[in-house]
Amino acid sequence: MARSAPPLVLASASAVRTRLLTSAGVTHIVDPADVDEGAVRDAMLSEQAPHFLIAEALAELKAQRISQTREGALVLGADQVLSCDGILFEKPPAAGHVRAHLEALMGKAHSLHTSACIVCDGAVVWHETTEAVLHMRTLGDRFIDDYVNQVGEEVCQSVGAYQLEGLGSQLFSRIEGNFFDILGLPLLPLLEFLRNNDMLRR
Repeated sequence: MARSAPPLVLASASAVRTRLLTSAGVTHIVDPADVDEGAVRDAMLSEQAPHFLIAEALAELKAQRISQTREGALVLGADQVLSCDGILFEKPPAAGHVRAHLEALMGKAHSLHTSACIVCDGAVVWHETTEAVLHMRTLGDRFIDDYVNQVGEEVCQSVGAYQLEGLGSQLFSRIEGNFFDILGLPLLPLLEFLRNNDMLRR
């Protein structure tokens, strides 16, 4: 892949992922994929698929969908799923649901599976799936009230109803995993792939 190759195409509307790429100096185009994520999750859960495979399937599906209209481009798809006590959590639909979300997770450890995939002309050329384990502390009622009031609707973009780079850091007693992975992208392996393929300077 030559330096004149088209920029990376991010098949996601995630503001966090595009901010991570931009901050790392990665030129990219945002072209979100229209995928029925709920249908995919439900079908795979009915087959008792491991939760990390759901993240992988959704990441690849998003990349494949956009690759169909982006000939020759490197299309990056990504997804995250959260598992706690064997249950797959969805993003809270609105700020009013954040309290219930946090109450279900607090005092426990949960796994956050992050998967990213690059597709070029229908072929998978790179993928990475990681797992972070986050230990949420027991939260007081007043803290939860203050948290929900301060974070607002934006926190609903996170499957865990937290933003680790902000007030969400106060939710946890311990974290095992990579910071970038938790934000939504296995950034360091991605940068290595781009360097190895002359998309970034070595």
